[in-house]
Amino acid sequence: MHHNYRPVSKLIALLVVLLLWWWGLPAQATEAKHYTELAFPPLQEVRPPDYKRFQLQNGLTVYLMEDHEWPLVRGSVLVRTGDRWEPAEKVGLASLTGDVLRTGGTQQHSPEELNQILEQRAAAIEAGIDSTVGSVGFSALSEDLPTVFDLFAEVVQTPAFDSSKLELAKTQNQGAIARRNDNPESIANREFYKLIYGESSPYARTTEYATLANISRADVLGFYQQYFQPQQMILGIVGDFDSQQMRSRLEAKFGTWQPSQPQTAIPPLPTVTAAQSGGVFVVEQPQLSQSNVLLGQLGGKLDSPDVFALYVVNGVMNGLGGRLVNQVRSQQGLAYSVYAYWQPQYDYPGVFVAGGQTRSQTTVPFIQSVKAELKKLQTSPITADELALAKDAILNSFVFNFQDPSQTLYRLMRYDYYGYPSDFLFRYQRGVKAVAIADVQRVAKTYLKPDQMVTLVVGNTQAIQPPLTTLNPNVAAIDVTIPQLKGAAS
Repeated sequence: MHHNYRPVSKLIALLVVLLLWWWGLPAQATEAKHYTELAFPPLQEVRPPDYKRFQLQNGLTVYLMEDHEWPLVRGSVLVRTGDRWEPAEKVGLASLTGDVLRTGGTQQHSPEELNQILEQRAAAIEAGIDSTVGSVGFSALSEDLPTVFDLFAEVVQTPAFDSSKLELAKTQNQGAIARRNDNPESIANREFYKLIYGESSPYARTTEYATLANISRADVLGFYQQYFQPQQMILGIVGDFDSQQMRSRLEAKFGTWQPSQPQTAIPPLPTVTAAQSGGVFVVEQPQLSQSNVLLGQLGGKLDSPDVFALYVVNGVMNGLGGRLVNQVRSQQGLAYSVYAYWQPQYDYPGVFVAGGQTRSQTTVPFIQSVKAELKKLQTSPITADELALAKDAILNSFVFNFQDPSQTLYRLMRYDYYGYPSDFLFRYQRGVKAVAIADVQRVAKTYLKPDQMVTLVVGNTQAIQPPLTTLNPNVAAIDVTIPQLKGAAS
């Protein structure tokens, strides 16, 4: 083994040299710098890996992206559906459909069989439907792809919607309703969206005992059949596979799929209008020693030409070095947490929301201080340092959305789903980089309406001094009592 001595001795010598060099560095080279003094090279523009996009004859859109770093394959199908299209008297139908699509088994495999096969292979198939999209996804080791992909195709095309699993899901939803007032932050978020969109809006309404009781298995099956059709789906697969072989597998498992009912037109998107303009609202929670506060207004869509400048507004207001943390939290000591975000949506107006948590006694000064910072943004330009810090934070965090190919693939699929150009991710980087100081003040003045924002407080009004009437003489109380089913025990 003497032939190994020389390389080892060379390695030891090199380490000694490096240590001596390090010890000999000037003391100031090891001193910690303030974060404002740190300098980094500019980020490279995001470049997506190679991918293929095509359509099967039945209209199913497919994305394939090979990635052979790990012996894994992941896939997801986006379905043009959402709870915004469920009937008002059956709120909860879309969510139940998404849950039981997976938990209810398939026509070929019972729920228990499906679970067992997946668990034995450390694989997964998951499904769900939210406000604007449905999805079914799978993950598996490459060697298990044939088995897991076949099960994935079954879940998408031939779900059984087992009655007992549907009843279990409804019971779980009932439990969630019973607990929905346990968390003050959850109360604030729920009631805030009702104030912004209106309590009957598909973007704010809530599942109730009565709407759950109206949902039958036939409703679930009908909702599935209406929306789960190949021409309304985008399927993406990423991982350790051969694209030509995968295309053959897709043709075999999805290419001949024809829906059980004729193609139906997707309903138009629900209309959105601001339900409230201004006003102070309170949810009484006498047990609290602090207030959860939300202020906001109706926002905009992601395709706005000003969206990049509005994201920079977010960067100026939030995070380390942001105005709200510096002023409201650090200097004035008015908040445990504080934030303000412009939150656009892909295909309907989102919200601008500001808020945080504060002691009951500082609730009114907290609200006044947040509004003052918003107005300051409108009346005077930000500094060059603020602009640079905000843009760096946005662009640095944006890169983390593309750490692995699956993130890039799913982003491309979402752009496709909502009708955005495939190069939108490049436009995002370029758009943020191009924002100037004047743009920030312009969009703040154009889009932010501090005096017309809804103000919502979840807290103990007896402890809030000065009282909320300092802000507005007409403070409206919101009743969050959970409606019980008629004839049910309360």
